[in-house]
Amino acid sequence: MSLYGSMRTGVSGMNAQSNRLGTVAENIANANTTGYKRASTEFSSMILPSGGGNYNSGGVETQVRYSISQQGGTSYTTSASDLAINGGGFFIVSGNGGENFLTRAGSFVPDKNGNLVNTAGFTLMGYEYKAGVDPTVVVNGFDGLVPVQLKDEGLVAAGSTKGTMEANLPSGAAVNDQSKTSMVVYDSQGNTRILDFTYTKTGPNAWGLSVVDRTSGTTVGTQTMTFDAAGKRIGAVPATLTTTAINNLPGTGANLGAITIDTSKTTQLGGDFSSTGGGIDGSKPSKMSGFEIDKEGIVYVKYGDGNLIPKFRIALATVQSPDKLQPQSGNVYSQGADSGVIVTGFAGSGAFGNIQSKALENSNVDIANELTSMIEAQRNYTANSKVFQTASDLLDVLVNLKR
Repeated sequence: MSLYGSMRTGVSGMNAQSNRLGTVAENIANANTTGYKRASTEFSSMILPSGGGNYNSGGVETQVRYSISQQGGTSYTTSASDLAINGGGFFIVSGNGGENFLTRAGSFVPDKNGNLVNTAGFTLMGYEYKAGVDPTVVVNGFDGLVPVQLKDEGLVAAGSTKGTMEANLPSGAAVNDQSKTSMVVYDSQGNTRILDFTYTKTGPNAWGLSVVDRTSGTTVGTQTMTFDAAGKRIGAVPATLTTTAINNLPGTGANLGAITIDTSKTTQLGGDFSSTGGGIDGSKPSKMSGFEIDKEGIVYVKYGDGNLIPKFRIALATVQSPDKLQPQSGNVYSQGADSGVIVTGFAGSGAFGNIQSKALENSNVDIANELTSMIEAQRNYTANSKVFQTASDLLDVLVNLKR
């Protein structure tokens, strides 16, 4: 029994070293695969009960472990759609069947529909984004995720909805003195219109503001301003002025929507009137000229006029035990029984790292270590084969005793 056991032990050892050589081969083959995580073979002894002067040799079993939590180096590219995660987390991607997976392979390019797709054909997922409003993330699932799409929609215009107007009003002005400035805004078709701002002094440290649409002469908003002895706004109720919408504008049929204008930084100081700053959203008609992705995963579409419009926010996911995720074809991972619950979120928050555009995460395979492991596996395989061969020779001697 012990000779047969020794042969089985030798076979067990050869099989274990074959598994080890297999992981080494896979690592070397994927040494240049973006986001690939090294596989290693872990050994565990198998002991059989012995007694009565007899020893039953056991064997060895193997288990493959992936270094998924170990981050690889970073290489830099010229493509804005190449993405790497500096820190924890995984990109969420969708396969052709609609099933979601996790991956660190961020070599994305737009396909014919504008969807960002990586080398293995998986589509990057995220949430639709509106300026100033963070998407609502579903922390324990993939509900609400949509493909990140950068399709060119042709000419696009956006009407103005909010802006700022900052000015310094001369403290030495007499009652009923007026100061004027103007601001360009955009209607719903991207046409420009001019709003005239007229400041009228109504008393000590008190002014009135009137906003008029220059073309129609319509007053679209008024506001009362008071200042303290230092020339700063007080009692600014409201601190913002919201203009009245003008619909069906003559000549174009467009609408000039209500615009919320922040005037809280207006001052009253000595010297001449000056418009110290201001801005407005909205844009005239322009074509998409590219896109940018920031470290928080916000995807901006860039237009010919230089405006950056946020369209999507890339979602990230993680689990309690990343090394227990189940590898799938295409360098992606699915949730395993021992990996823990998938938690989703955004880059730069909690346990999630930042997203780097124009960068890719390299494989974490070290070729020198793999070649060393290959030599070790070869030597150990040979040694185990000698155990099998020796036990076989002894068994021949035992059989030949009958002769």
